Amino acid sequence: MTRTPRAALRLTAAGLGLALALTACSSGGGDAEPAASGSGGEGGLTPVKLQLQWFTQAQFAGYYAALEQGFYEDAGLDVEIVEGGVDIVPQTELANGAVDYAIAWVPKALASREQGAGITDVAQIFQRSGTLQVSFADAGIDSAADLAGKKVGNWGFGNEFELFAGMTAAGLDPATDVTLVQQQFDMNALLSGEIDAAQAMTYNEYAQVLEAENPETGELYRPEDFSVVDWNEEGTAMLQDAIWANSERLASDEEYQETTVAFIKASIQGWVFARDEAEAARDLVVAAGSQLGNSHQLWQVNEVNKLIWPSPDGIGTIDEDLWDQTVEVALTAKNDQGATVITAEPDAEAYTNEYVEQALAELEAEGVDVTGEGFQPLTVTLEAGGA
Repeated sequence: MTRTPRAALRLTAAGLGLALALTACSSGGGDAEPAASGSGGEGGLTPVKLQLQWFTQAQFAGYYAALEQGFYEDAGLDVEIVEGGVDIVPQTELANGAVDYAIAWVPKALASREQGAGITDVAQIFQRSGTLQVSFADAGIDSAADLAGKKVGNWGFGNEFELFAGMTAAGLDPATDVTLVQQQFDMNALLSGEIDAAQAMTYNEYAQVLEAENPETGELYRPEDFSVVDWNEEGTAMLQDAIWANSERLASDEEYQETTVAFIKASIQGWVFARDEAEAARDLVVAAGSQLGNSHQLWQVNEVNKLIWPSPDGIGTIDEDLWDQTVEVALTAKNDQGATVITAEPDAEAYTNEYVEQALAELEAEGVDVTGEGFQPLTVTLEAGGA
């Protein structure tokens, strides 16, 4: 079921770029006023700014759906979605008061928190990691151990720690047992044979190889042409996209606490819409200005849904075991520079289920399916170049 859009989409472009930096370098004024004032918004709505960690794409379909389907407005919120980019560190924007909420990977946000950013994970939207290491099937790379002696691509910028943890757990020394290659944010080096295994997200770069033509057949590559190493299966997966809030405001501002529950609730409604109406969610993202093609975006919605659903404890609930695994990898895995993501255990304020549990209780009382136990992914046919 599709509702008529009732809120205008407002996007702030952050410019072109390649990756989110791991460090918490400031890109906003430290004395900025909080964006949500609680009054004075359009039609009496509370103004809210949400900072994405990358450009407009279906990775964020639930938030665009919540905006365009009127869920934020129904919750009393006037939400502005702010695009990310290479010079934007979402958790820093949040800590500086430039925005009210931010979407960020847990390990990167924990690194910023360790460096002083006052941020708290209030809803863990992605329940599984979407990071893969992809190779051609005939390379014989079916596990982390098989990377020995291979040319292994990775993006760096804090995206590499699952890979390094996986190799270390398999008994490999990343500094000597593989040849590390700085990979661009595409799959060209894999397709050209420059590297044996490439880093990819299930919802983006993996689709890129399946949208490319196999020169031997003249047809598009097929999944059976490739092997993937999945860090969820290897036991070194780290939690990724989460909704982060400002810790100080959570502790002292009752109105912000109420806004946080309302924002999480409406965002979850958006993700339920993206689950149940994947093609409509794709269309909303395309209309919002994504530069990716229709089939690629539908693939992305579908793959992101797989990272969220089913959510047995309710979408957004932070699973303590997965949190602890993420922290353990962040503390112990060393990259090629010998650095770990964090150097000490995060404190108790790093995450809370308090607000998401309130949002879930309200939604369940309204009859909304917040677990998605019956979720079945689509079969998506990719077109050349993702068109």
